[in-house]
Amino acid sequence: MNETLNDELQIRRMVERWAVWRDAGDWDRFATVWHPEGVMMATWFQGAYADFIRVTQEGWAKGVSILHFLGGSAIEVAGDRAIAQTKMTISQRGMVEGQNGPVLCDVVCTGRFYDFVTHHEGQWKLIHRQPIYEKDRIDPVDPTAVLNLDQKVLATFPEGYRHLAYIQTRIGYNVKMDMPMLKGEVVEELYKRGAHWLSGGQLQR
Repeated sequence: MNETLNDELQIRRMVERWAVWRDAGDWDRFATVWHPEGVMMATWFQGAYADFIRVTQEGWAKGVSILHFLGGSAIEVAGDRAIAQTKMTISQRGMVEGQNGPVLCDVVCTGRFYDFVTHHEGQWKLIHRQPIYEKDRIDPVDPTAVLNLDQKVLATFPEGYRHLAYIQTRIGYNVKMDMPMLKGEVVEELYKRGAHWLSGGQLQR
């Protein structure tokens, strides 16, 4: 097998294991996909992967439900470094305001995982994950329910993850307001950071 193709397959396997093990709560194996200096960026959390595991476990204990589904990927390998982009959805379930009281809803956000990956101790490891948030929607689990979202609050959140941010703030999370979306200066800067990393430059967090 072509060496580059083999590297891409191994990286894709790592990305898939991230989603399966994280959503299954298989924390010991989930930890193995990360580089020791790995950092997770998300709307509701930014920091070291070990802290991400801890706060995710705490969220589970409180009933927080966030799941992931993966699509296609595009991976660029340069020596012992790579950038992996993987289509994904983030699905979060929670309560929001309804016409007749609280309503259980699902928010689905479509985007990409933009991953900085490095070869470490013989394996490809995730050193920095930055999701790109492209669009989202909210639907009541009961299709007959009528929502009554606070439109003024909803409008304050970035378009690419507006409903996701809304439901996350409703359960007490502080949401980062300048995450990369489908277009704009923030995502363009992320692409530049990726190119810099692939060319041998320092990882810019």
